[in-house]
Amino acid sequence: MQEIETARLYLRQFTPDDLDDLYRIYSDPETMKYLGGARTREATETAINTMIKSWEENNFGMWALVHKIDRKMIGRCGLRFQEKTPEVQLGYALDKVYWNQGLATEASLASLNYGFQILNLERIVAIALPENITSQRVMQKVGMKYEKNAHYYEIDVVYYSISRETYQSQVFS
Repeated sequence: MQEIETARLYLRQFTPDDLDDLYRIYSDPETMKYLGGARTREATETAINTMIKSWEENNFGMWALVHKIDRKMIGRCGLRFQEKTPEVQLGYALDKVYWNQGLATEASLASLNYGFQILNLERIVAIALPENITSQRVMQKVGMKYEKNAHYYEIDVVYYSISRETYQSQVFS
């Protein structure tokens, strides 16, 4: 089972035992405002099963984010295939109690590192609703650049990306 440790977080693979914690996050309308809205317990269980399956099939997926001090699962961050494309997409969702602390950026950097250093990906993309300025700031902080407006998951989004070469020049320079 893959795990990563950052300054304030443990990133680990999801298990079925995470359902209650993820449902706490996914059922909150404010937290899920830009992510398709609050989800039912059943939809959250399906999401966990999909994340577990992604790791089994692809050697990557969403990490469960565990706050080191609180010892609590506070969200998810990681990589997945973008809808109907071969592109790998960075995604994240954090419990609103942990917003504005740089934790999404910290987890995103760890996920990008995994994608470029372990998986040897050439490029990673991310999308957000145009009005989700906070998510776009996370993308910018991790070195991603705006490329275009696009349409995925039946919604209009802004599309960002970063290449392995750009990532490595930022991290190792």
